[in-house]
Amino acid sequence: MEKFTPTFWLQRPIHWSLVFGLTSLLVSCGTNDIPIGPTSLNSRYTEEQPALSGNGRFLAFVSNRNGNQQLLVYDLERQLFISTPGINRQETIAESPSLSYTGRYISYLTSDQGRPVVALYDRATQQSQIVTPIYRGWVRKPNISPDGRYVVFETATRGQWDIEVLDRGPNIELDIPNGATVGSPP
Repeated sequence: MEKFTPTFWLQRPIHWSLVFGLTSLLVSCGTNDIPIGPTSLNSRYTEEQPALSGNGRFLAFVSNRNGNQQLLVYDLERQLFISTPGINRQETIAESPSLSYTGRYISYLTSDQGRPVVALYDRATQQSQIVTPIYRGWVRKPNISPDGRYVVFETATRGQWDIEVLDRGPNIELDIPNGATVGSPP
């Protein structure tokens, strides 16, 4: 009759090189390498649809921080988020951002009565307005010109995707021509 001797997992031979390899992998992939916090560009949440201002200073993107989808603007030079009151409204989704040259104007897609519309946000006045209220078809992928005068987007008004160019007019205040940023001291 054979004698049964119980063995526990700690009594089995361990390949120490595998243990040390996995441990070093876990330590090197730690979250200490990625700055995470309220003023950090990176987070533990999904971030997508990045758009860079023409001067390369501002980054707009869609994030799922704080449990809901929102459009955020980040100042790459000062490494902090820019306040944009009025963009992220309750029960609406803001997506597909596009920035003018200095980031003064932001065009983006949002919803109005359940239908997607193109909106324009002015960081100088902190006001948002819908620029496609009369379009009956679906709209998508808005983009703003560097000076902020023109907004282009795709529309399905005719039953197919077409390109529309919206001229905001010659009397609008263009993106700051001298290159100064919004809110900078004189």
